[in-house]
Amino acid sequence: MPLEIRPAVAADLPRLMGMDHSVSSDYVWQLDLRRETGQVSASLREVRLPRPVTVPYPRNPFALADEWQRKAAVLVAVDAHLIGYACIFEQSAATVAWVTDLVVDARQRRRGIGMLLLKSAEDWARERGSRMFMFEAQAKNQPAIRLAMKAGLEFCGYNDHYYANQDVALFFGRTLK
Repeated sequence: MPLEIRPAVAADLPRLMGMDHSVSSDYVWQLDLRRETGQVSASLREVRLPRPVTVPYPRNPFALADEWQRKAAVLVAVDAHLIGYACIFEQSAATVAWVTDLVVDARQRRRGIGMLLLKSAEDWARERGSRMFMFEAQAKNQPAIRLAMKAGLEFCGYNDHYYANQDVALFFGRTLK
């Protein structure tokens, strides 16, 4: 069966919530803030860890069942079964499409499925007339950061305590035409 990207339906949610949402990372992006007279400077640098760490997902995957209808779209990747998903939040005033979640089943990673989901989300945003496409990732999630960069998204900001677990979020994006 060829890989298909389609909108999620309610029957997909138990499988999506049951996926392993954690990632393994050899690197983190470390945020250094300096405050001087009237100025704040921030620098981010990639730091190799002494050993790989398992990075827990910053959101409760079981809340997906409550949140999926509030999202503008949830796209799923289907092979013989569900193998990944991307959640898209839309900020209508600024016509920004924001990928808040992108998860690929642990056994299916490194096959281009994340890139396909990200590209499908961007196509969805373009078709809806969004002017900006954004993707967020934990500073500890090196695979997601590399995916964003490989997709040609530009680093465009951060939030120091963005997630409930107080992790730093990095934001990547591009203007759509």
